Amino acid sequence: MQVSKQRLCAVLVVCAALVAGQTASGPPATTFTRAFSATRMQVVIIGDSLSTGRGTSPGDAWPNLINNNHQFSDVGPELVNAAQNGSGYVSVGEHGATFGSQVAAAVTAQTQVVVFFGSENDMGFAAADVRRAAADAFASARAKAPQAALVVVGPPSYSDFPEPERLEVRDQDQAAALQAGAQFVDPIADRWIMDHADELIGPDGDHPSGPGQRYLQTKMEQLLRPLIR
Repeated sequence: MQVSKQRLCAVLVVCAALVAGQTASGPPATTFTRAFSATRMQVVIIGDSLSTGRGTSPGDAWPNLINNNHQFSDVGPELVNAAQNGSGYVSVGEHGATFGSQVAAAVTAQTQVVVFFGSENDMGFAAADVRRAAADAFASARAKAPQAALVVVGPPSYSDFPEPERLEVRDQDQAAALQAGAQFVDPIADRWIMDHADELIGPDGDHPSGPGQRYLQTKMEQLLRPLIR
């Protein structure tokens, strides 16, 4: 009879431990999150303040909106947002970041899509330097994630008459993207934002408003949807 009591105590201890593990908010939840994320398509965002939520908030940034849009796909992509304010292919932004250093920090062998977005921050730099830095960033992404699709979105314009320097950056980004075999998207030719800039751009005249971030969310989801597998 004494042995039976010991066994009963052991069973009760194990059950209590299992219940505690299910209700705790520590390691078990983290393990579940990682296991779920491993089944999702990883998309890395390389960009500037258009992708960080500057002018609104990080929670309003279009990458975060996509991550939280559970209707986007049955198993939505996991967007890793490496964007930094002030960055470009040549331009050094916050934390000393360029698009190339963002690639080095965020792209891994598990990355399946890399989206480059921008940047007007490269306006004023020599055209050859912009093209070389863009080519280097694309080559680095290819080396770190050979199977990944590369999507290069040039800098947008909010006016029907973009500055020559903006067009030069667009042209250099496009040339480097095509040479790397990447998909190039031209927001200037496609008139992103232009026709509704008053609504889509915030009071600073440079960064998207809340509606502007939702507009970019829609545009980026349209680009990503054919790549989700």
